[in-house]
Order: sequence, then C-alpha cells, then structure tokens
Amino acid sequence: MEKAKVYFADFRCPSWRENLPQKLARLMMTAGFDDIDMEGKFVAIKMHFGEPGNMAYLRPNWAKVVVDLVKDQGGKPFLTDCNTLYVGGRKNALDHLESDYVNGFTPYSTGCHIHIADGLKGNDEVEVPVEGGEYVKSAKIGRAIMDADVFISLTHFKGHEQAGMGGALKNIGMGCGSRAGKMEMHNSGKPYVKQENCIGCRACAKICAHDAPQFGPDGKASIDINKCVGCARCLAICPKDAIASRDDEAPTILNKKIAEYTKAVVDGRPCFHVSLVMDISPNCDCHAENDVPIAPNVGMFASFDPVALDQACADAVMAQPAMPGSVLFDEGYDCNCADHMTAAHPDTDWRACLEHAEKLGLGVRDYELIRI
Repeated sequence: MEKAKVYFADFRCPSWRENLPQKLARLMMTAGFDDIDMEGKFVAIKMHFGEPGNMAYLRPNWAKVVVDLVKDQGGKPFLTDCNTLYVGGRKNALDHLESDYVNGFTPYSTGCHIHIADGLKGNDEVEVPVEGGEYVKSAKIGRAIMDADVFISLTHFKGHEQAGMGGALKNIGMGCGSRAGKMEMHNSGKPYVKQENCIGCRACAKICAHDAPQFGPDGKASIDINKCVGCARCLAICPKDAIASRDDEAPTILNKKIAEYTKAVVDGRPCFHVSLVMDISPNCDCHAENDVPIAPNVGMFASFDPVALDQACADAVMAQPAMPGSVLFDEGYDCNCADHMTAAHPDTDWRACLEHAEKLGLGVRDYELIRI
C-alpha cells in the first residue's frame, strides 16, 4: 500500500520571513489544500473551542488562517463543534456559543460564524450509515456537519484520559457526534467506585450531568449504572482515583467507535486535516483547566489522510523528551516511557483507533513526512 503524504513545519519563524499564521497557510497550500473545489460551497471547519478555564485550546488566530484560505477559494466557511455530555460551558448551543466568545472565537476574530452542529439541545442529528462498522451501524452526527459540502478538521493534538490520544480522529469522531452519539461511543464501559479510596468529596456529583453518583450513609459514592452514560468525566475529576472503569476493554472499544464515527463524517466528500502539536496537555480541552504539557511543542502537520496524520503526530510527540514537572514525573508514572500518551494514561490504548481506522479504509498508518 502506498504511503500517505503528511506535511510538517516547525514553529520557527525568523522575523524577516513570515509569522506563524503565514507559515501555517504555506504548509496547507503546499499540502494541496487549493486542490479542493470550494467555490460557492459550505465548508465545515471542525475544531474544539475549549472549555472556559482551559488555556491549552487552539487560539482563534489559527482558525482565521483556515477560514481565510477557504474564502480565498470561494468557499463559505463556518466553525463548528457539537454539544457535550457533561456539565460545563458547552452542554447546549447557547452556553456553547457563550463559552466560545469567552475564549475569543467571534466572527470578528476568525472571519466567519460559529454554528453548533447538533442544535440547541444537542439532538439535531443525522443518522449516517457506517460502511464496515463493527460496533456502530449508524452514527448520530450533528446535522450541520453533514450538511456541509467540504469538511476540514483543525485539531489540537494532545493526550486524552480515556482515548489516550486526542488527535484528528478523536476531534472528528467524538467531536462530530451529537449528544446521543457521544453516549453511544462511551457506553461500552461504565465506572465503579473503589470504596476504600473514596473520601466523599462529591466532585463526581458536581461533574455528572445525569445524577449517576449516589451517596450512602457513610458519605461514600457509588455509581447508578442505569443513569450513567459512561462519559468518564468522573474518572478524570476524582482527586483520589477512586473511580475506575468496570471493563479494561472499554477504552479500546471507545477508540474503535471513534474510528467508525469518523468514517461516517468523512465518507463521500472532500476533506482536509490539520493538527497543531503544541501545549500537549495530558487531558482533553473539555477540562476547565489544563495541566503542564507532557512534551515540548513540536510543530504543525497537514494531510488528506487523518490516520497518517495522527500517526505522524504521535511519532513526533514520542520522539520528544518528557516535560519536567508534568504528570509523567508524578509518583507512579513512568517519565522514561517512550510513549508519553500511554505513560500519562496507562489504561488506554490510542493505537486501537488508528488500527481500526486503517481497517475501515479511512487511511494508512504508513506515511512519508515532507518538511517545508
């Protein structure tokens, strides 16, 4: 099978030549972005706007580069994402838009409008068949994303507490799922509480949108699995690691479902993918905070192949030294592990997503890195 082409540029910008936005534009055009026919077409630019309080998300400046290039080619761009399952600033379209504005995303800063793809309450969705899907036969995708003629992903590459890695496939597959779609992807495993570790702080109850954590006379939590949707936010928020997955295979199944949802989104229309490997936080930008990056900034990547793109970004991160002061240097973590994503989240399996995506025909993991 022929290698996919992945284009790369570092973050060096000698002051006499170009700035970072100009360098990203040059990278995208060198990668073939201008080969896509956008004249008069609606172009969805899928990105993560960041939960208020998080400082690792991609800034609006990066989005403006993509928006301007789309406009230059006659396209009608809009920035988009879908609503979340968990309690926070992006659970419905109104709160979502307000959070986007707080984080600097407006038509004036980006050059285009924001459209929350699954509507006001997260239930405006399209059922999209998944050809070859093993876990998902019909994906629930935000309607506006499926209405677009051209699809572009703009991804902040980072770690993830359940998928292991937050790359292009995660941005597309999980991010484009409606609230019901996100439930479907998460529901292969639901957590339980290790009673001996629980201190009754109720942090899990504050983060849960479904009233799943219940508390006994001793104040310790338990999870009502009939209410739990398996979103895993409680796992990430617990200060004592008292909450764990019931099924060790759950992260692998989640990753495979993400790949299948990604296939539903990209099949049958022109697509292009950009990933910025910077501020490589160990957890998702859905958190209302961000920890010290697990590795130094690397650069910007672009490709028509989202699988090759994720593999190239992962390889680039693993080639970096672990960041001193990050979670990798905490007690119980392995700062000498070459795989920083797995070291940060040992119970995850990020490779499962790429392997399954390749099997589905989304792309290939074997790539040629072309540096500009």
